[in-house]
Amino acid sequence: MKNNPFIKIRQISLKMEFILLAIFSGCGSAIPDFDEQNAFSLLEQQCDFGPRNPGSTGYFNCRQFLIDKFSATADTVLLNQFLLTNPVSGEEYNLTNIIGRFNPEADKSLLIGAHWDTRPWADRDPDPARRNEPILGANDGASGVAVILEIARILQDQPPEWRIELVLFDGEDMGISGDMRSYARGSLAFARDLPIPKPDAAIIIDMIGDAELSIPVERFSMEQNPQLVKDLLKLARKLNLPAFESRIANAVFDDHIPLWEEAQIPAVDLIDFYYPNRYHNFWHTHQDVPANCSAKSLDQVGTLLVNYIYGIQEE
Repeated sequence: MKNNPFIKIRQISLKMEFILLAIFSGCGSAIPDFDEQNAFSLLEQQCDFGPRNPGSTGYFNCRQFLIDKFSATADTVLLNQFLLTNPVSGEEYNLTNIIGRFNPEADKSLLIGAHWDTRPWADRDPDPARRNEPILGANDGASGVAVILEIARILQDQPPEWRIELVLFDGEDMGISGDMRSYARGSLAFARDLPIPKPDAAIIIDMIGDAELSIPVERFSMEQNPQLVKDLLKLARKLNLPAFESRIANAVFDDHIPLWEEAQIPAVDLIDFYYPNRYHNFWHTHQDVPANCSAKSLDQVGTLLVNYIYGIQEE
């Protein structure tokens, strides 16, 4: 029987269809989707433990929860412990920075961090009788951690080409109002000890669950790592993420400051300091609850970070 040219053409056509399908499928899955509902569930799960201020039952239960989450996703989990004295009671605590490492052998690296502890005092609550009670910290604590835990799940499913260090800092929120250097003690201990190889850059996320999310450029961030600030803003515009603003706003003392001052890690801070806005305040009050947070806000920050993590691999 002679070869049928139509069969050959059909075979070539089918092969090309398969190749094109593979190419387009690969392009579509190159950057994973951030699951905002899963992230919001992780925010709620942290709040279910109650306040997570050092020494509390909620603190110890949540610490184990976070260790278990990283143990299920990261290549390596490290516990960076340090001592911190309560500036009010004088009680000393043994605190823990929790580190999840992904692709730890890679040369280029990025640290993404958030604090997981919550404030022991609601010192800005409108009710004076409740100002000595610990806050729930849905936004100021749980929101950044929720985004990081969801990113950890994504990194496990689709390993990155860069070394990604996810760090949950402890002891950030036991500071005295008016004394900025009394805050961010976990990142200070981490930067002085550096339990991992020095990352090339760092992104800190804090108070990013606000239902009225607005993230301008934090002033210290622009000084420490202007190129990263510009890259993130450019990417946010490309992804149509309206919460990110190009205006430069207040300078905030947060975990990104000790990373730069103590370890010269050029770090930026993504933070919405006005919670919910300039006219009302839920920050350091008992109104910092999941009902005043939004899955869509977590999605904007998570989407930006996931696209940055997987996009930088192509540069």
